[in-house]
Amino acid sequence: KVRFWLDGKPKFFAYILAVVLGAITPFCSCSSIPLFIAFLSSGISLGVTMAFLITSPIVNEVAAILFGEAIGWNFTLAYVSVGMLTGLIGGAIIDALHLERWVEPFVYNAQPPVAALEEQAQTTRTRFAHAWQETSDILNRVWLYVIIGVGVGAAIHGFVPQEWFLNNVGSDNVFAVPLAVILAVPLYSNITGTIPVAEVLITKGLPVGTTLAFIMSTVAISLPELIILRRVLKPKLLLFFVLYLAVAFIAVGYIFNWLY
Repeated sequence: KVRFWLDGKPKFFAYILAVVLGAITPFCSCSSIPLFIAFLSSGISLGVTMAFLITSPIVNEVAAILFGEAIGWNFTLAYVSVGMLTGLIGGAIIDALHLERWVEPFVYNAQPPVAALEEQAQTTRTRFAHAWQETSDILNRVWLYVIIGVGVGAAIHGFVPQEWFLNNVGSDNVFAVPLAVILAVPLYSNITGTIPVAEVLITKGLPVGTTLAFIMSTVAISLPELIILRRVLKPKLLLFFVLYLAVAFIAVGYIFNWLY
């Protein structure tokens, strides 16, 4: 259905739809990846797909409400806007650079779901059968990466004291923002899970921008997600993805520290 919505529409509309869809779907970074595969195999452009992949873990309507109540609505509005803008710009850049060659071939070689549905009767039974087959294929390709990634993230998350972050990424350290981004990469959480952490860090004196860069990096460029993404992206595109988001989050962190 997403592909039908995009057919014949201007590319900018496609990016807008992708980031809006990403914002209203309650997926974390790891659970967004099956949709990433489905989008590409159905013929949606890589840039539009990446716009969705970037936005989906960062922005969530439930998390936005919780953020507003816990931290403040001005912060929440800025966070949502920055998250969607980051996805939109990232998708546009990837399409402009034509980086499709850096996606693993099996993603494009898979039978597009739309074509598959056109070849069989549109009954509930065939829809469920097709959905089950697609889901099974995806799980068979990525399940090991999910287990390894989440295990690594959980181990590091459980053994790194919160006080260590406060001592090393406080306002006195000019390199606090990039350090916060680097420290977030091994961790793993969805956006809702970062809200209590963000509230505590801000309450204890961590700058708003540094906190923002940390939580965005935790949900968007975490090690578990990168391990899973490696199954569908070649190293060059994965590196581009990480560098783009890291630069974007560092810039956002410094800007917010300056504003607040």
